[in-house]
Amino acid sequence: MKSLKRHLAVLLGATAMLAACGGGGQQIDPFRPTRIIAFGDEASALRSDGSKYSINGTDTTTGAVTCGLNPVWTQSLATFFGLVFGECNADKLATPTGRMYAAAGAKVADVAAQIDRQFALDGFNSKDLVTVLAGANDVLELYAQYPAQDAGTLGNAAQARGEQLAAQVNRIVDANGRIILSTTQDMGLSPFALKEKAANADTDRAALLSELSRRFNAGLRLKIRNDGHYIGLILTDELMGTMSRYPSIYGASNSTDAACLATSLPPVCTDKTLVANATATSHMWASDRLIGPLMHSQMGSQAATRASNNPF
Repeated sequence: MKSLKRHLAVLLGATAMLAACGGGGQQIDPFRPTRIIAFGDEASALRSDGSKYSINGTDTTTGAVTCGLNPVWTQSLATFFGLVFGECNADKLATPTGRMYAAAGAKVADVAAQIDRQFALDGFNSKDLVTVLAGANDVLELYAQYPAQDAGTLGNAAQARGEQLAAQVNRIVDANGRIILSTTQDMGLSPFALKEKAANADTDRAALLSELSRRFNAGLRLKIRNDGHYIGLILTDELMGTMSRYPSIYGASNSTDAACLATSLPPVCTDKTLVANATATSHMWASDRLIGPLMHSQMGSQAATRASNNPF
């Protein structure tokens, strides 16, 4: 028994020495990106003046919109790694470390064009942290074709668009980029969906929008390269489902109504132009189709955790 203990002690000591010298296996090297590149629609976007398609925060003294307040999820992720988008460059860095391609109204076809632009510029490398979120505008575009197009046909089209986005993500994988990919929002939980449900007796319109969102995400998840060395997935649709059912867990009080006044919708909505009893963090939704700062905060936190824990 004593001999066995001595043998184990020697073995453990040798293993420790090998690890200290870099032998005996690969050491963990934390991922530290040198730039962030954001692709997608308004849910990821910063405008050129730093405003966003959510609830803009204002300075308590001057009342001016301050881009660093109420950040969108891509901003939060950038800040976590010490990176800065030029659209919100408070320290006036000569060379910002973030590139913003995400834009309002973008659909999958537009994301493909955004990625083409980056390839034409200088491509991707293993120190690029790339974010991709799109699909909400595709789902809404397809939904607008109902009932002229039946639900099954539209569901197939939604899944096809998810597959098309997966192909774009895989292009970035092939170019050696590191990606945080978000599933698209569950648009069946939006205030828009609830209004459509109330206004139409032919079918449950909210359920249809949820199904189109689900089919889009199914196509996306089925076709991406299932390799955590390149893609870290955040499940925004599932997060929204949980927040919708249990808003108080996240400190929210309303998961069904829009916080912004109808006369001050994003991107001009601020924390001074909200409906009665609303704050920047009380509501899940900023407008009838756009998420608010609380959801962005949760997404940003999940994205940072995924980027830190994935073997990038």
